[in-house]
Amino acid sequence: MAQGDYIEQAIKRNGRRLDHEERKRKRTAREAHKNSMEAQTLHGHRAKLLHARRYAEKVAMKKTIKAHEERDVKSKDAAALPEGALPTYLLDREGQNDAKALSSAVKQKRKEKAGKFAVPLPKVRGIAEDEMFKVVKTGKTKRKGWKRMVTKATFVGEDFTRKPPKLERFIRPTALRMKKANVTHPELKATFQLPIIGVKKNPQSPMYTQLGVMTKGTIIEVNVSELGLVTTGGKVVWGKYAQITNNPELDGTCNAVLLV
Repeated sequence: MAQGDYIEQAIKRNGRRLDHEERKRKRTAREAHKNSMEAQTLHGHRAKLLHARRYAEKVAMKKTIKAHEERDVKSKDAAALPEGALPTYLLDREGQNDAKALSSAVKQKRKEKAGKFAVPLPKVRGIAEDEMFKVVKTGKTKRKGWKRMVTKATFVGEDFTRKPPKLERFIRPTALRMKKANVTHPELKATFQLPIIGVKKNPQSPMYTQLGVMTKGTIIEVNVSELGLVTTGGKVVWGKYAQITNNPELDGTCNAVLLV
C-alpha cells in the first residue's frame, strides 16, 4: 500500500463513522451556499475563471435537460427518400427519420440508479430519535448514558455477531429481530412469506438503514426464488425489493408490497 493511503486503510479496518452519510448530505447541501458566496466575493481574474466554469456547467445542464424533455426527434433523412416520383400522400413526409432522444433502457437504468421507484407509500410519518431509541444507563453508578436500545423491528442477517458489551453502542433486542416478511404480489393478488435478504433504504435516516431498522415505508430486499420469477433472458430472479406497509414493532409481523 502506498504511503499516502492511510485513510483508505483506516476505512477498511474500522469502517466509517455512524453519521458519515448525514455529514456527507449536509456538506452537499451547503455547497450551493458556498458557491454563491464565492461568486459574490471573488474579484478580478479569479472571478472571470469562476464565471467561465459556471457558464460551461449551466450550458451542459441545459443540454441534458433538453435531451430528457425531447421524446421524439424528427430529422430529415436523405437516404430514406425513394428515387422517382412520390405519391401525393407522401410528399409532406420528406423522408423523415423518427428516433428516440434517449432509449428506454438508458432511462430505466438512470431511474434505478436514482432509486426512483413508484412505491405504494410515497410519504411516511417522521419518527423522532426519542421514539426510535431508548437511553440505556450503564456504569457502576448508572451515570453513563451513551448506549441506545432500538425500539423498532430490525433485521441483522444470518452471520451477525454482537459486539462486546463495552463497545456496543446500539442494542438491537432479539425479540424485535425479524427474518421473514409477508409479501403481497400486486399483480398476482397473493401473499407469500419470504425470507428477508437486507434493508435497502429506510426513509427516516441513513443511520437507520445501516442499523437495519424496519419502519413503515422502508424498502427491503426479499428472496423471491421460490416464486419462480424469471427475467426476459430466462434467468431466475433471486432478490426483489418490497416496501413495508405496516408498523412491524406494533403488529409483531412484517407486511410488505412487492415493487414490480
